[in-house]
Amino acid sequence: MNQERILTVLRAPHVSEKATVNADENGTFVFKVATDANKLEIKKAVETLFEVKVKSVRTAKVKGKSKFFGRVAGKRADWKKAYVSLEEGQDIDFLGAE
Repeated sequence: MNQERILTVLRAPHVSEKATVNADENGTFVFKVATDANKLEIKKAVETLFEVKVKSVRTAKVKGKSKFFGRVAGKRADWKKAYVSLEEGQDIDFLGAE
């Protein structure tokens, strides 16, 4: 997998209350990923960018919400998230603080 694809697979870490609890208790981190990314690409991207060993990857497609702007109906974009479980003793530090 080329370097450009690795950088486009992971969009951002998904920060929510559920994601934070998962990270603290299970060592599972949640990322927003490209909708066309597969589990193998996600695993390689996380291992390359964060220098950790990935145990498993689970993915879920999230449907965009329907919204109304006055009388005009609109829809948010669909997106994909990945639950990445790390090997025992591995951790990702997003803040970079030591």
